[in-house]
Amino acid sequence: MEFEADTAVRSAAQDAAGLIAAMPRLVLEARRIAASVYHGLHGRRRAGTGENFWQYRRFNDGEPSNRVDWRRSARDDHLYVREREWEAAHTVWIWPDLSASMVFASPLVWETKRDRALILAFALAELLVRGGERVGIPGVMNPSASRRIVEKMAESLVHAASLPQSLPPAFSPSPLAEVVLLGDLWSPTREVVTSLAGLASSGAHGHVVQVCDPAEETFPYSGRVEFREPESGATLTIGRAETVRADYVARVATHRDAIRREAERRTWSFLVHRTDRPASEVLLALHARMSGGHGAVPPREGAGVDASDQTGHAA
Repeated sequence: MEFEADTAVRSAAQDAAGLIAAMPRLVLEARRIAASVYHGLHGRRRAGTGENFWQYRRFNDGEPSNRVDWRRSARDDHLYVREREWEAAHTVWIWPDLSASMVFASPLVWETKRDRALILAFALAELLVRGGERVGIPGVMNPSASRRIVEKMAESLVHAASLPQSLPPAFSPSPLAEVVLLGDLWSPTREVVTSLAGLASSGAHGHVVQVCDPAEETFPYSGRVEFREPESGATLTIGRAETVRADYVARVATHRDAIRREAERRTWSFLVHRTDRPASEVLLALHARMSGGHGAVPPREGAGVDASDQTGHAA
C-alpha cells in the first residue's frame, strides 16, 4: 500500500510540474485564439436589472427623478443615472477536466486533451470577460471579471490544492448562471449523468463539450495491443485489436448518447470536439450557443464539432 501511495504522489507531482511548465504556452495560445474569433462577436452585457454597477450616463428628460444619482451629479453640471449590469447570465462557471485521462495525445495529434481543454477554457473566459461576464472555476477560483482573467485562472489552477478531476465538485450554481464542462467524459455513464443532473437542478443553464483525441474516435489499432487505464493503471491486452473495433465504437456511441439525452433533457447543449481540429471551431460554436444563437455557427461536415448523433471512442 505504501508503494502504491508513493507512486500516486509521484504521478501527481509529475502532472503538476508538467502543467506548470505548459502554462505560459497555453496562456499565449488561448489569447491568440480568443483574439482571432473576437472580431464580430458581441458580448451580452447591457444595462438592466442587476446588482453590479456598470456605468453612469446622462439623465434623459421624462425619466423618473428617483433614477438620478445625486452624488455623482453634484460633481458636474449635468444629471447622471447610475446604470446596473444586466445579469441574465452574470456568472459563468468553467470546469476544465485535468485528470490523468486528459494527459493523452495519440501520434495523430501534437496536443494533449488537457492542453486543449485549458486553451478552450482560457479563450472562452477571455471572450466572456470582454463581453462583461464574470468567470469562475468551481472549487478553485471565485467568479471574477478581471481584465487579466486568463492569468488569474492559470495562477489559480497552478496553486490549487489538487488539479480538477473528471467531473466538477457538487455545488449549486445560481439559476441565472451558466456552467461549461470541458473534458473527455470517459467516467462511467451513470456518474456523468448524475453530475449533470445535480448541476442543472438549481435551474442553471449549461454546456457540455466532450474533448476527444482522434484515436478515441477511429480506434486505429490492430494486432496485439496493451491498453492502460490512466486513472487506475489497470491494463488490458488484446491479441487482435481490430476485432473489437465495432463493439468498442458501439459502446462509446451508447455512452455518448446517454450523456447527450441527459443534457438535452436539462436544456443544456452538447458538443464533441476533436483535438485534430482548430480550437477556434468549437469556441465559435460554443459562444454562439451561449449567446442564444444555437444555429448561428453550424458545424461543417467532419469539422470535429458535433451536435448530432455520432459514433465515437474512448482511449
